[in-house]
Amino acid sequence: MVKRLKDELKQSRPFGSVEEEVLLGLARTADALERGLVQVFKGSSLTGTQYNVLRILRGAGASGLPCGEIADRMVTRDPDLTRLLDRLEKRHLVTRARDDADRRVVTTRITQSGLSLLDQLAEPLAEVQKRLLGHMAEERLRRLADLLDEARSTPE
Repeated sequence: MVKRLKDELKQSRPFGSVEEEVLLGLARTADALERGLVQVFKGSSLTGTQYNVLRILRGAGASGLPCGEIADRMVTRDPDLTRLLDRLEKRHLVTRARDDADRRVVTTRITQSGLSLLDQLAEPLAEVQKRLLGHMAEERLRRLADLLDEARSTPE
């Protein structure tokens, strides 16, 4: 049986609007899913944001990406991406180098150690994703993904 948000929050009064209920439901769901993922990252001393950056850089390939491009591709924004990259570089998971053509541009690339770490996390992450969402049919997950896309497409 599915527990309703109102019951989870032990709320006796109705929500002010359906929009309020949806926003609170999204926040509550994101928190529950994030807690599951944190357990996987904890073993490798990574944050979810650091993991996201490593995935972005893996996708960029050998050419790497400048800081601004990494920021544009992140799932959640990090106000201090430079410090996050500093920490990853200190762990030898990424390298950074100034562009020869434009010295203002610093390109970040994932290292072999970073790629190996992503490989090590792949199976545990797949297991957690199955545990967290595997109870839902693929068709419903597809529909949820479509609804989330639609919700994010509203003008700011």
